[in-house]
Amino acid sequence: MEVGVTETATGTDWQSWQESWDRQQEWYMPDREERFRVMLDMVEAVVGPEPRVLDLACGTGSITDRLLKRFPNATSTGVDLDPALLAIARGTFDGDDRVAFVTADLKDPDWTARLPHTSYDAVLTATALHWLHRDPLTTLYGQLGGLVRDGGVFMNADRTIDTATPRINAAERAHRHAAMDRAKEAGALDWADWWAVAAKDPVLAAPTAERFAIYGEHADGDMPSADWHARTLLAAGFGEARAVWASPSDSLVLAVK
Repeated sequence: MEVGVTETATGTDWQSWQESWDRQQEWYMPDREERFRVMLDMVEAVVGPEPRVLDLACGTGSITDRLLKRFPNATSTGVDLDPALLAIARGTFDGDDRVAFVTADLKDPDWTARLPHTSYDAVLTATALHWLHRDPLTTLYGQLGGLVRDGGVFMNADRTIDTATPRINAAERAHRHAAMDRAKEAGALDWADWWAVAAKDPVLAAPTAERFAIYGEHADGDMPSADWHARTLLAAGFGEARAVWASPSDSLVLAVK
């Protein structure tokens, strides 16, 4: 089954690409929408329903999409380096003046200078920062300590591994992968399948080749525990930090400035 290749009268059907990315991500994370719901619940609880948001490592803009559907008066700046995913994001939100996208490398010491604002009510990210090792992630958290306004929030929903529980980890992984195998047999696209489709698309082929030149095939970063994230955020200047949601494999860590 091909996805994301529908053409409209004016060009690429970016919404189809956005939806196909969501389905591919859900193959790995069936509870993906639940973490987004809790993330936005906590945005509303701490900073209210009209936040200025930085969608960090935004990809196709999945967080921004859910943010604006729930909070129509919110604004979002999406930042990423991936040219293919940014093409989908920019196409999806074209003409929406609540949204801006910035191309930047989060490992660049000066990446924050590219942003249109010097502070944000909320910085949100999901399933992205595991591409970074602990040292650059610690540096990034320090930078975010300067971007989030006093009373504002940072939230990271990602894979978190507690190395103190190896038997639990192994059982969870085996169970999760068995479910993924069943979904794949039923026709779900995995990461490699999705990118193979993108590489054949006349619009996305070139940015897809560029993104693999930048990133390679897979993340080589770290997946430290939720406690590590909380401790590192506290050291970066946040006043409080802890997990506010967790699955057997992932956590949503919230820090308040």
